[in-house]
Amino acid sequence: MIADLQPGDVVVAEKIDRISRLPLADAELLVESIRAKGARLVIPGLVDLSDLAAEAEGVTKIVLESVQALLLKLALQMARDDYETRRERQRQGVQLAKSAGKYSGRVADMTVHQRIVALRKAVQTIRRTAELSGCSVSQVKRIWALHLVAGEGHAASLV
Repeated sequence: MIADLQPGDVVVAEKIDRISRLPLADAELLVESIRAKGARLVIPGLVDLSDLAAEAEGVTKIVLESVQALLLKLALQMARDDYETRRERQRQGVQLAKSAGKYSGRVADMTVHQRIVALRKAVQTIRRTAELSGCSVSQVKRIWALHLVAGEGHAASLV
């Protein structure tokens, strides 16, 4: 999207958390890359002083731009903190469920696993195997590594 931005474009982030999954420094780089293209980032619910700053002059302009930058930085950090807290609570919930025997994870799709092993044995690349299997490159790597560790005929029992 950033590559296609033109000066004057407006990027609307549905919510601040759409940007805040990134660490603060990376989120700020993203915002800066949008601005560097001459586009504007708009986040509903976040105070936007950019119109006022554009009309202002001198010290008033500097203050408004600085306050806008501060508000965005605060919002990004608060949303990132909230995101990390939710992820940690989710991890703790899964851990509790696992220890109580109520969560064992997703059931492996053995058809996909067998297809991955067969394609890799047929000397297909990892990327091509992922395409043909309808899964991610990382899944192909994980399944193939399990197969290699388990040896012939035993991979199915480990995955």
